[in-house]
Amino acid sequence: MKNTKEKILLAASKLFLKGGISALSVRAIARESNLSTIGIYSHFNGKQGILDALYIEGFTRFQHAVDVPINSENPKESIMLATQGYIKTAVKYRGHYLLIFGESVADYCPSDEAKQSSVQAFLQTTKIIETILPKGASFEQKRNTTLQVWSIVHGYMGLMHHAIAEEIDNAHWEGLILDTVSLHIDALLKLNQHD
Repeated sequence: MKNTKEKILLAASKLFLKGGISALSVRAIARESNLSTIGIYSHFNGKQGILDALYIEGFTRFQHAVDVPINSENPKESIMLATQGYIKTAVKYRGHYLLIFGESVADYCPSDEAKQSSVQAFLQTTKIIETILPKGASFEQKRNTTLQVWSIVHGYMGLMHHAIAEEIDNAHWEGLILDTVSLHIDALLKLNQHD
């Protein structure tokens, strides 16, 4: 059986997915989770606390999705596995994805703890991506390469969550993303061989 916090976050995620930030009132979350508004406040201190919890949970899920074994013999394989994990998580937890990457929330500013969860997810991604860079690559090179790959995947995911996505099967989107990341990694590997 789900504990109370899980019920609240599940309800909030469902509401967010259906109606964005405007759907996330404490009353609506209480109704969706079959709990009292007092219960919501006691666990999360209101809407800000719930948004922080969803934000942290979202980035934690993405961090775990890209936490794959590093194959030093074939680093591209690790990156492709991490990309697949990212895609699957973005599809399965679409509400979280839209909150942390897509939905602008005017009256929400992530707490320091929430911001730290995004940093941890980025560092985990960098750990995988840097395996294709030469030894001694600078932090800036690692960061920029990670941003390149992340931008490719994020760009496709943004399109996938757009109205145009109804015209294209999810499996096709995943193939497009993986093909593009593969081409980019191959280009980076070739470029780094000449350095």
